[in-house]
Amino acid sequence: MRSRSFQNGAGHKAAFSIRPAIRADFSEIIEVDKSASLLFGPTGLLSEEALADHVPAQALQDALNQDWLLVAEMPDKAVVGFVMATVRDGGLYVDQLSVSPDYGRQGIGTALMRNLEGKAHNRDILELTLSTFRDLPWNAPFYATLGFRHIKRSHLRPFMLEIETAQAEFMDVSKRTFMRKRLRKTLFRSKKAQ
Repeated sequence: MRSRSFQNGAGHKAAFSIRPAIRADFSEIIEVDKSASLLFGPTGLLSEEALADHVPAQALQDALNQDWLLVAEMPDKAVVGFVMATVRDGGLYVDQLSVSPDYGRQGIGTALMRNLEGKAHNRDILELTLSTFRDLPWNAPFYATLGFRHIKRSHLRPFMLEIETAQAEFMDVSKRTFMRKRLRKTLFRSKKAQ
């Protein structure tokens, strides 16, 4: 996976790397999830119950078993971000992307998404989809910078409608949108990529 450097808030250069998660990362992933959810508190977009909740260990295990769970790790081995996804309807659905607020706006979320995209491409998956808040700067506008486009409601697939129904229990889904990024098919791959 890739490594990258950035300037932290104190102006010091720090590096992070993206790697496949392991089971031992779960407690740190849950802490990242909890800290990232604090950003939603002032927005009023999530219920109190949703804000207090965290990604279930079983969902992490399922993503790990399918090799669709990546983490961002600092040189001291601290996990500061993660992305998890599942294969649905022939494409890859991004279940969650979270970065610790202490490390936000440093390219970690972008690096996690780019690595996930590369992994999907290498497995001949030609589409990434996700559900996100339409107007929060670190949600739909962020994904748009990565090439994601809004999906018209009339084009939502059955699995998306199921996700929306589940989300409606703890948030106002009228403020959300589904997005898609189509990946290019490569006719010839190097032997290294195969």
